[in-house]
Amino acid sequence: MGFCANAIAPSSSGSAWNMGSLNSALPSVSSSSSSLRFPVASANFPSFSPSGLRQSRPKPKVVLRSFSGLAPVSTHFFTIASPGMNSFEHCFTIIDNGGRISAMRHGRRVPKLNRPPDQRRALLRGLTTQLLKYGRIKTTRARASAMRKYVDKMITLAKDGSLHKRRQALGFIYEKQIVHALFAEVQERYGERNGGYTRIIRTLPRRGDNAPMAYVELV
Repeated sequence: MGFCANAIAPSSSGSAWNMGSLNSALPSVSSSSSSLRFPVASANFPSFSPSGLRQSRPKPKVVLRSFSGLAPVSTHFFTIASPGMNSFEHCFTIIDNGGRISAMRHGRRVPKLNRPPDQRRALLRGLTTQLLKYGRIKTTRARASAMRKYVDKMITLAKDGSLHKRRQALGFIYEKQIVHALFAEVQERYGERNGGYTRIIRTLPRRGDNAPMAYVELV
């Protein structure tokens, strides 16, 4: 406090203090000395020294790997099993069906065709009747694939030729004349063929909704 009192005390002539007198009272700083000053070791700071100063270093940035599918960030657990095994892809069976990748086909045992069961059966019966009547029709690929087994079944029933098989065919095909013509001509046309009575030929997509189309014809 004595230093501060001496620094701001007025001069002996009784005039008020000014900035010149204040600057003259402050201790001079040499230009050659460094701007950094370290206190001398004392009883309060016995272990303080300039060499003991620690400079703050920038912490290294942790860069995480990008997440790619089911691949884990760390591959430590897979090095024991196999050196090249660094993901969970070996746990799944990948099936590529027309651009869609799926592991299992749950709920795809019967093609739904976006219809309830009664309408789906009526649609397949109509397609089968038209194919047996005209020999070649144009429809979507999904419907063509779904109706193939019913057409093959009707031809198999006709190859048997019994009354029971004829009644079964009459219960499925809408037109009776087609059933009688099928039973009369099937032995001559498909007598030596065991299955594979239809052929699917892909064509251009349908205009409007871009649905994939195909021709179905009898072999």
